[in-house]
Amino acid sequence: MENLDPFLEIAHKLADAARPVVRKYYRTPVAVDVKADDSPVTIADREVERTMRDILNAELPDHGILGEEHGRENTDAEYVWVLDPIDGTKSFISGKPSFATLIALCHKGTPVLGIIDQAITDERWVGVMGQASTMNGVEISARECEDLKSATFFTTAPELFKGDAAKAYQAVSKTCRVPMYGVDAYAYGLTALGLADTVVEIGLQAYDFCALVPVVEGAGGVMTDWAGKPLHIDSAGDVVASGDARCHQDVLATIKAAMA
Repeated sequence: MENLDPFLEIAHKLADAARPVVRKYYRTPVAVDVKADDSPVTIADREVERTMRDILNAELPDHGILGEEHGRENTDAEYVWVLDPIDGTKSFISGKPSFATLIALCHKGTPVLGIIDQAITDERWVGVMGQASTMNGVEISARECEDLKSATFFTTAPELFKGDAAKAYQAVSKTCRVPMYGVDAYAYGLTALGLADTVVEIGLQAYDFCALVPVVEGAGGVMTDWAGKPLHIDSAGDVVASGDARCHQDVLATIKAAMA
């Protein structure tokens, strides 16, 4: 794998280019379309991703791109950028500043660089494999939390868990100290900052989670699928992120027992 510093410069350039587009449309009466999966999308989502893709195509034409709004491009390349222009579109169109622009770089499918960028609050988390994560340039670290019963737990929405997965959610929610909801990728940033302890979600796509992995892990946390396996670009998207490995193992055990 090459030195990631030049790619980090490009990632910052993408985030910088996304910010004015996000700000232009935030809390304005944008039209909302509904995609085939019933999720909302706006001109802001499409324009932000197009802006980032144009930069990548100009500066790194041999790299691949996987984006939520404009699909796959050269994704068999050694390096693939994974883009979610606005993670949390429902929050965005509701005027709630908990959405984020997610930018990841995967090397042979493994997330090695990630940015969580919140244009409205002017917050940028950066994670690079082998380096300490930062928020606005300052190193950050997750906090200690020895088990789930001591944890502040985040998920986007309880109704996303169906069947046996709903049993897993209920078990985690009832066991944790404080359940919290509805901040999308921002919850992973809070976990990396040491303000939350664990996040459990289901059915995410690569563009929802790839950028989060380097940020969480670079802050001393752990992020895996529900079976405890490392996440990669083709993972199913049932994820757990925790600031403390002990809490993480407790969450995984709770999920396994509930679904047995």
